[in-house]
Amino acid sequence: MTWNNLQTALADSGYIASDDLSVAIHLSITLGRPLLLEGAAGVGKTQLASSLATQRSSRLIRLQCYEGLDAAQAIYEWNYQRQLLSIRAAAEDGETGQSVEARIFSREFLLERPLLAAITQKTPPVLLIDEIDRADEEFEAYLLEILSEFQVTIPELGTITATSKPIVILTSNGTRDLSDALRRRCLYAYVDYPSRETELAILSARCPAVETRLRVQIVGFVQKLREEDLEKVPGIAETLDFAAALMGLGIADLTSNPAALQNTLSTLLKTQSDRAHITSEVAGRIAGRSV
Repeated sequence: MTWNNLQTALADSGYIASDDLSVAIHLSITLGRPLLLEGAAGVGKTQLASSLATQRSSRLIRLQCYEGLDAAQAIYEWNYQRQLLSIRAAAEDGETGQSVEARIFSREFLLERPLLAAITQKTPPVLLIDEIDRADEEFEAYLLEILSEFQVTIPELGTITATSKPIVILTSNGTRDLSDALRRRCLYAYVDYPSRETELAILSARCPAVETRLRVQIVGFVQKLREEDLEKVPGIAETLDFAAALMGLGIADLTSNPAALQNTLSTLLKTQSDRAHITSEVAGRIAGRSV
């Protein structure tokens, strides 16, 4: 599959990818290298992994990163409760020693977390390592063996090598700098807020019931709103919520009902200061320039 075909296939599943991003995804799949996506929250980084899994009819395995994430939560851990029950049952039967130890430290008692699960699938899944910048720097070291060799070492079992190599997508919102070692193992793409034309295409694909005139107004309004001095700039998901809210309230023209327009801004503005900044007068001014 060429990158053009991949771009078309993603569009068919509702994800509109730029040429640069489509080429980066294609190269990631072709070369078997992880793809690191950076950009502001809400620009569609996470959705790309979901759409790619849908397009390929693959399983999506997601690891949501956060401060304090460790190997037990991300790679594997032992099912201690089952192990204890097995030890007690073996003791009641008079069984002890190495045979019990070998059994309780077998794959039967292993709990696969996302990173290990991703390399043990028969069909290559899409592994989404979401918001890697929220994890501690130490956690990145756990990733290096998997991202370079696609294998996991478990002291009790040895090294587990990938049954099939997953397609790996890492996302980062830029809250901290990532290590050079991690970046070296990845291809890279920056995902920016969409252009007017791209956002219109996204809205058309995801909300086809919205009439063309209103679609143009919605995208124009959100694009202008992003130029305001906001704490939290609305992303693509907010645009889709905004469109759904307008449809739900039966609003066919952003300039027809200022009060209703102001009420729907809860889908776009997510902080009190932003709500206070975009008054009815400001919203009306932006709506008037949205076509």
